[in-house]
Amino acid sequence: MTDHRPVSRVVVIGRDADLWLCVNAIGRALGPVGVNVVAIELPTRLQPSHVSASLPPLEAFHAKLQITESSLIRLTGGSFSFGQNFVALSGRMPSFFHAWGAYGAPVEGSAFYPCWLKATRQGLNVSFQNFCLTAVAAQNGRMLLPDEATSAFGRTDYGYHLQTMAYVGYLKSLSATLGGKIYEAQNVSVERGEDGSIAALLIDGWLRVEGQLFVDATGEDAILIGRTLGVPCDSWREYFGVDRVLSARAPAFTSTPPFAEIRAARVGWTALHPNQVATGVVHAYSSNLLSDEAALDSAIATSGAKLAEVSCHSVNPCIRSRVWERNCVAVGGSACTLDPIHDVELHALQLGIVHLLSLFPVSQQFTAERAEYNRIMRSYYERIRDFQCAFYALASFDGDFWQQNRDLALPEPLSHKIATFRARGDIAPMEDETFSPDSWQAMFTGLGVMPESWPPAIDRISPDRFKEAFRRTLEFIKGKVLEQPTHEAYLADLCRSSTA
Repeated sequence: MTDHRPVSRVVVIGRDADLWLCVNAIGRALGPVGVNVVAIELPTRLQPSHVSASLPPLEAFHAKLQITESSLIRLTGGSFSFGQNFVALSGRMPSFFHAWGAYGAPVEGSAFYPCWLKATRQGLNVSFQNFCLTAVAAQNGRMLLPDEATSAFGRTDYGYHLQTMAYVGYLKSLSATLGGKIYEAQNVSVERGEDGSIAALLIDGWLRVEGQLFVDATGEDAILIGRTLGVPCDSWREYFGVDRVLSARAPAFTSTPPFAEIRAARVGWTALHPNQVATGVVHAYSSNLLSDEAALDSAIATSGAKLAEVSCHSVNPCIRSRVWERNCVAVGGSACTLDPIHDVELHALQLGIVHLLSLFPVSQQFTAERAEYNRIMRSYYERIRDFQCAFYALASFDGDFWQQNRDLALPEPLSHKIATFRARGDIAPMEDETFSPDSWQAMFTGLGVMPESWPPAIDRISPDRFKEAFRRTLEFIKGKVLEQPTHEAYLADLCRSSTA
């Protein structure tokens, strides 16, 4: 018999950001309509060195959770990020900036990129990133406060660099105000119903917690979706060479840069995530080329800093075959493990939560919602995977690590995307993309992949018209950046205002 009763009790089990972002989102969105959220918190696995680096959509997500940005920045020692600066330590490749924002402005109704591409063939010697407002602001240490003029120019997005332990503590404190039950647990066992669904969780052998829908936010443990329900993972190992990551803490910069920096060495890459308190360091490498001890030496050399609170862990890129099985939904690391490049971990978690809310069951018969959730989440995760794969496949950095990665397989959709770009500079549109065409163009161009031609309609625009349009754009960007406060001054003002 079909059960048309509404889902009114959701149990979320997990730890750290996966748990508390999920609890806040469901409680804030559905608590007012009678959905009760129970949180079961497992012991943290966070280290003091961990920094949460986010993509721009987190800002809007925070706003829906009624998180005040000034309080967030002050309580987490956080900073803003306008993108990622990629640096080749060998010098073989020029550095390039992948910004969270728009590049250039249309010329006579034609997209900017093919116009820039043709102009470079005709002698223009101005890099693609110099036409990006957020990239120029970041590289000049400036904040970027949007106004009517910048909004007309294009997107000027930003992410964050947040001290993770402080961020998680802040999220937990917000969850406590929503009125749901919160239990701390060392051990959890699972009770299943006659139909194989999850009926209840038993906490530390004595407290039984029932639910109608269970959310697995336990990360790689996947206690419900994997260990209990037995949903396997589809490995992505064939596409990625990174299988170990070192995390550490370096001293804070004297003046906090508003961007992350990824430094490519012969044996891997090192990311620096600066904030007001310290600099988070992530070093990614392959265990068949580097031991953990040698990875530490490499991270110290690449970062140029004394490192503390060092830890190493394995990385196994994969996606759960089904992220919603029976009455259990997996989010974050329980659903998918992605490569560490491009700071997508929080974004992948956010995608899972947002689509769970949009497809939240109207009754306890949720076959249709489950099928659609499984379809759309796989699509989103695969598009993120493709963007990450493109970086490794196309980077011509020196060293065995990079050659090993260039020799790996490519997903078919990515092969098609690269071929289309090389032919005419177009970014083949696909559903459920996280990264915009601007991001794809910035990465392809920064890695030295230049199209053979451009759409024929561009040829109707005269060289003089290109010169005039580019001159006006560069003047606008220069003037607008000089109007902005420094990132350091803006952070100080923001933190003062949150305590006033």
